[in-house]
Amino acid sequence: MKKFNFKHLGLSQESLDAVEDLGFEQPTEIQHESIPHILKGRDVIGHSRTGTGKTLAFGLPAVDIVNENQHVTQVLVLCPTRELTEQVSGEIRKVSTYKMGLKVVAIYGGASMPDQIRKLRNGAHIVVGTPGRIMDHMRRKTLKLNNLQLMVLDEADEMLNMGFRDDIETVLKDVPEESSMVLFSATMSRDIMRITKNYQTNAKVIKAVDQSLTVATVDQWYVDIRKANKLMAVHALLKYHTPKLALIFCNTKRMVDDLVSKLQQGGVSAVALHGDLNQNARNRVMSGFRSGAMPVLVATDVAARGIDVDDVEMVINYDIPQDDEYYVHRIGRTGRAGREGRAVTLVCGKNDKKRLQLIERYAKVRIQSRQLPSRREIESSLNDKYVESFLLEMELPAGDQYFTLLDMIKAKGHSERKIASVLLRMALEKKVAAIAPSVDADAKHSGAREANMVRFFINVGKKDRISASDIVGCIAGESSISSSSIGKVDIFENFSFVEVAQQHKQAVLTGINNSDVRIRNRSISIDVAKARK
Repeated sequence: MKKFNFKHLGLSQESLDAVEDLGFEQPTEIQHESIPHILKGRDVIGHSRTGTGKTLAFGLPAVDIVNENQHVTQVLVLCPTRELTEQVSGEIRKVSTYKMGLKVVAIYGGASMPDQIRKLRNGAHIVVGTPGRIMDHMRRKTLKLNNLQLMVLDEADEMLNMGFRDDIETVLKDVPEESSMVLFSATMSRDIMRITKNYQTNAKVIKAVDQSLTVATVDQWYVDIRKANKLMAVHALLKYHTPKLALIFCNTKRMVDDLVSKLQQGGVSAVALHGDLNQNARNRVMSGFRSGAMPVLVATDVAARGIDVDDVEMVINYDIPQDDEYYVHRIGRTGRAGREGRAVTLVCGKNDKKRLQLIERYAKVRIQSRQLPSRREIESSLNDKYVESFLLEMELPAGDQYFTLLDMIKAKGHSERKIASVLLRMALEKKVAAIAPSVDADAKHSGAREANMVRFFINVGKKDRISASDIVGCIAGESSISSSSIGKVDIFENFSFVEVAQQHKQAVLTGINNSDVRIRNRSISIDVAKARK
């Protein structure tokens, strides 16, 4: 394919400087074809899938269209989800670095309305938002579109799939006729074509050509297993590959919660992301995931839209996706920024195999079958990784106090070889024991109070629709501790109890009680439970 250059697209020097700072050398096909038309004010239909660079295809010209001396909204971008809204607004801010005074505001439900109103009244040149919250501000007269120069519908097909058609049309009816409209969509359904016919004039249709819809740096395979063994398969994959961050996809919110609960019981630091979480909870979940405090994120497809984390090393399709395009979106979460990634799909039965074959044809990729790693392979992998970390530690100074301890043990008649083997066994037994999570989980949650654990009282219970995964995720996220340090959770009608490792007692009390922490929109407090009599 011919190589293009950003300098020939008609962009301002400020935008070119920002692009250079970001390290982009050549525009993608959709950027090369779209940017000149958008700069000229022509309506555009971009038939483009995830990973083709469509955000900058409209983001760069949007920045150049704006007159920052006029403190009114001149560009409006509609997105289907809060996560995508944050991602798009973040990308536009990056390319507006040299446009002094240009303000980009993200508008979505679940965030503070007064804060959004303040930002809009201070002059928002570019507004990126979800349809429902945009309509709220239009009704309040806090967002006015009479000076709009450019209207963008990002992932229009996804917004229609989520039931936003009436909302979109309500917004579009308020857009001035003289403004241009850009629509990006992975598919061109009948509803999409009706919108383009009613609200666009002589639109330029641009289609990005994809040889393959998945990234070459992602190693893709599937595992053919019985449905009853899916949880075991997830544990085996995580233990064998030990990804820094892993993203697991389920098709329903209920399955997400169920899987997170079972993973946590097995000692995996997992957290849930789906549509029932309010914005504070979503922010807490994503913060814990990005930082590595909760390295396994289990999500639904819609909730995962807009997740922009470069360090995801593995994607597991716990459920085979219900839509071909969802597979592409899922796989696109790993192998980013030139890194290698892994993507494995759990296939159960003939129907799943047929669905996978359809996905292969759609994504133009061959997905190979592999066996799950055996227990011996997992143990060998864990040992190899431990040796690597041990060799790194060997390069650091040991400290005199450790030599003193070693001499004290040797004085008892033990050889250095025997001492070293015992220390290795002590360090490794937790890792190896974790291979059989169901046994560990049964022991951990049998109802017996664990040693070195402190029991906390929480002021929420069954009446608040609270689950064990909600409580574990909240404590781990707010206290910056691993979920493996959290033990038994007992949920009653009006309150709950949870056990946490003794050394994290103060971190839990401080993390929860020193801020307005909420679970399912209920403000919570936590205290050490009174001793049972």
